[in-house]
Amino acid sequence: MAGNDAIVVKNLKKSYGKNNVLKGINLTVKRGTMLALLGPNGAGKTTTVRIMSTLLGFDDGTVTIEGHDVGTSSDDVRSVIGLTGQSAAVDEILTGRENLEMMGRLYRLTRQSAKARAQELLEQFDLTEASNRSVKTYSGGMRRRLDLAVSLIATPPIIFLDEPTTGLDPRSRIAMWDIINQLKADGKTILLTTQYLEEADQLADNIVVIDGGKVIAEGTAKSLKSKVGKDRLELTFAKMSQLEAAKKLLGKSVIDSSDQDKTLTVVIVDTNKDVASALTALSNAAVPIESMAIHKPTLDDVFLSLTGKAKKSSNGDEKTAKKGKK
Repeated sequence: MAGNDAIVVKNLKKSYGKNNVLKGINLTVKRGTMLALLGPNGAGKTTTVRIMSTLLGFDDGTVTIEGHDVGTSSDDVRSVIGLTGQSAAVDEILTGRENLEMMGRLYRLTRQSAKARAQELLEQFDLTEASNRSVKTYSGGMRRRLDLAVSLIATPPIIFLDEPTTGLDPRSRIAMWDIINQLKADGKTILLTTQYLEEADQLADNIVVIDGGKVIAEGTAKSLKSKVGKDRLELTFAKMSQLEAAKKLLGKSVIDSSDQDKTLTVVIVDTNKDVASALTALSNAAVPIESMAIHKPTLDDVFLSLTGKAKKSSNGDEKTAKKGKK
């Protein structure tokens, strides 16, 4: 075990024939923190998670989970992890309670302990009222919550969440965020893959961006966004003459403008100073503005800047892997 590192991946490689899915991935997750793994479809996110959770072999490199080598001690690795995949892996015929109790028994809990743990998780995930209903009657959000609860039946210290909120409505997604945040507050180490960049921004302590099977950037959300660009001040005017006058007044600080929307965008380095300076210059010249907004770089900007690709919401990793395997 390397100090406070719960997960250590070094030079991880995986190929399917001539299709090199992973080309030397390196990443580290500190104990009790959350790492978000971002990347376009086919980048290798799900492949990486499947390898770390012992579901898939690999060609080269090392993966260590809580001091256990994935390649040589897979049983030990499984004893310290929980996995929630892209699709809920629960039995639709059984009730929510029966799913939890069954998984508890598979983890060799006593019947009494399995029942007690099931009740605890049903309460934690707000599933008590639906606990005795068949899972096939559950909504998508309820199934995802139950799936996450099942992965926690043995109280693992490390949790892999592979796009856990895909397909959920905004209310269900926020509910899942609250649960994930609570898991982190309880000291769990979490690795999250997601197609929702705001999810990584809200939840993760650190972010790794992969593309083409390689790590292309890593850092906190704030540090990654700072590399993309400066804050921007967007000004909207009622008349074209006002827009033209503003362009002349603000000069080189103008980085974009739209005659159709009568807007112009000004780059700002010091928010308080530069915004005040621009507004003062316009006021002194009697150039009124209709509205204004300050825009900060987002993870979407980071994603598009680094990968040059728009994000999509399909299971790209799996499709890439299956295609290469044929």
